[in-house]
Amino acid sequence: MVAAPEFNEPHHIAFILVPNYSLIAFASALEPLRLANLISERELYTWSCHSPDGKAVKASNGLATQPDGTLDDIRNTELAVVCAGINVERQEHPSALLSRLRYLATHGTRIGAICTGTYVLAKARLLNGCRCTIHWESLRGFREEFPDIDVTSELFEIDHRRVTSAGGTAPLDMMLHYVASQNGMSLASSIADMMMHHQIRAGDDPQRPNLRVRLGISHPKLVAAIALMEADIETPLSCSALAAAVDLSSRQLERLFAKHLATTPMRYYLRLRLIQARRLLTQTSLSVLRIGLGCGFASASHFSKCYREQFNKTPSQERAGQACPSSAPAAAAATPSPTAGI
Repeated sequence: MVAAPEFNEPHHIAFILVPNYSLIAFASALEPLRLANLISERELYTWSCHSPDGKAVKASNGLATQPDGTLDDIRNTELAVVCAGINVERQEHPSALLSRLRYLATHGTRIGAICTGTYVLAKARLLNGCRCTIHWESLRGFREEFPDIDVTSELFEIDHRRVTSAGGTAPLDMMLHYVASQNGMSLASSIADMMMHHQIRAGDDPQRPNLRVRLGISHPKLVAAIALMEADIETPLSCSALAAAVDLSSRQLERLFAKHLATTPMRYYLRLRLIQARRLLTQTSLSVLRIGLGCGFASASHFSKCYREQFNKTPSQERAGQACPSSAPAAAAATPSPTAGI
């Protein structure tokens, strides 16, 4: 590997757009650079967008971005950031993309990823020996696919020559720290103020709010029971075991779920497990049987039956990307939402 070159102002960042990339994550990474220039009244940063063939790339919301060039046009770049989003695991990433990332890495360019772009870096074998992060929704599937990579659930990770961030607005915090490291915290704070971002979060901040905030409920024993469910997907606890763990009777626990979530503990738990299975079906190449067993189902037939009842399609149909028939049953509003995408 050649020594990392010295980069002077303006610092150049190249964004590599993958189909269905997250526009909010991309904008959250780009806008701090623009505002750094505006506030400082200096050209501290320049940037460019790239795709493998130089053609327009659609974001997950359907908007298309016309890049400035192909991957071969990435030169003299301090940081190259892969921007991805939904269905990154199902895409066939061009060998030209993976090889170009490896070339840039061996020639001194720092390599980064936002949202699910971490998956592309893993495919390019650029995360060995490095800590990284990815959007929380893809975390378990990523761990199953790449068991030897040290992936965390933190907001962003800066490790060696790799920079990775979760999705949503997490890239904003990562780039504010990037700006602060080069131009001071005062400028980064001014950028955050301009973007009405009240607090610059640290890299080790959690991606998700706590259960109390996410669910909009405050009953401590109900929150504790749901936390146990989330922690025990592979080996589901019985209703009586859940109740005992939070010092309630089974009947008391059932009343809490009925009052606050309009469902039963076991129905809530089942849907939680099925949603996890859905993520693994769409994000990994694990067998249907292994996914079923990993989500607490005793057999493939039991898994398929429950999955069809919930989503009106079999696990195999889900993996094949077949649409649900119009007769799909409506899910209870109080149960967890299905995989929402990024």
